[in-house]
Amino acid sequence: MHLLANSGILPFVEAGERKISKKRKGVMQGVIVFLAGILLVPVFGVMSGFSDGRISDVFGFFAALTAVICFIGGLLRILFAAIFEEGAQPQPYVSAPSYMPPAMPPAPARVAALPPPAVNTQPWRQRPETAEIVPPTSVPDHTTKLLEKSEEKS
Repeated sequence: MHLLANSGILPFVEAGERKISKKRKGVMQGVIVFLAGILLVPVFGVMSGFSDGRISDVFGFFAALTAVICFIGGLLRILFAAIFEEGAQPQPYVSAPSYMPPAMPPAPARVAALPPPAVNTQPWRQRPETAEIVPPTSVPDHTTKLLEKSEEKS
């Protein structure tokens, strides 16, 4: 599509700093929060299981709170970024300088005489005489000749 739009010239992208779009940043933040939940919820659950007394209840509360915030919050952040935030601007294409074909060499000078013939134009044998071939006789001719003979005998 780019070749047709630019008359067969392959466009190239300007080299420079590429900025990450807000949409991509938001999706990455949501993924990081979700992955942090995968790590933190089991850690708080194990700490709650190994501790005694009131501290066990605190770790259990943090495990539940982390699960709600990280899993649901991470998914909501991904969804919000994917739907509402602005995507990356398309990169401008700068076409390469036009291709200049090399200069054609000058045409050779014209010679007035024709070149010698490359092939012998004489046939290598005589053509057959097709007139000497006698066409075959037809079936009615043969039967009429037989009738003429029978009339002569009578």
